[in-house]
Amino acid sequence: MTANMDAIAVPVSLFLDYSCPFCYIASERLLRLRERHRLRIDWRFIETRPHIPTSERADDDFGIKSAARTTISDELQRLMEEDGMSFSPPAFSPNTRRALLLAQACLEQLPNRFSDLHSALFRAYLVEGRDIGEPSELEALASELALSSLLPEAWQDARYVNGLLRHVQAAQKVDLRAVPTLVVAGRPFAGAVSMGVLEQALEEHADTLTEKYRWRECNWNCPPAFGITPTCRSASPM
Repeated sequence: MTANMDAIAVPVSLFLDYSCPFCYIASERLLRLRERHRLRIDWRFIETRPHIPTSERADDDFGIKSAARTTISDELQRLMEEDGMSFSPPAFSPNTRRALLLAQACLEQLPNRFSDLHSALFRAYLVEGRDIGEPSELEALASELALSSLLPEAWQDARYVNGLLRHVQAAQKVDLRAVPTLVVAGRPFAGAVSMGVLEQALEEHADTLTEKYRWRECNWNCPPAFGITPTCRSASPM
């Protein structure tokens, strides 16, 4: 994408964790929006349950308290069905640090392959019930996607840990309270925000750009040619 196209594209950040079903919904909606709008997406990885020991898992449903579990599970099923997504709720929550490091390494080293890995990590846990905190499962997933070259460097190189720390710093700047959170042109939207709300935010941002780069008469004093006075216009920021 050129510098000019970057200037036109709407900056969008998604703060997510691959163990979060609402993040899965938010990601799928964002990818659908990208088909209709020019977006510059920053994927922001946030480890939501770092207290789970590495390579271990908690036997519960996404860390949801039992009193609210049924209500939230019903809402998740409704949203998944509404968006035509498959969902098979696992009965455990993994430590996602290695999955996030793998995603960060792919984003930096093989950005053209990131979308494949990104979708596969969500599906592996939330549809297939695989433990994405287990190194052997992640190694198998990377092999299935022909991304084995990213391992084990993704888990050993400090630059990828530093990449995750940058996401934490970005979260602090926007006063992140929950994942998923979408930040559209500086405006945060927490939760699995509806497509309608996101479309409206993008339209409002487009209106702002239209005002900033509104057309105005050209100041060039071009002489008439063949008796025709030039009426060219130029798009310039006011």
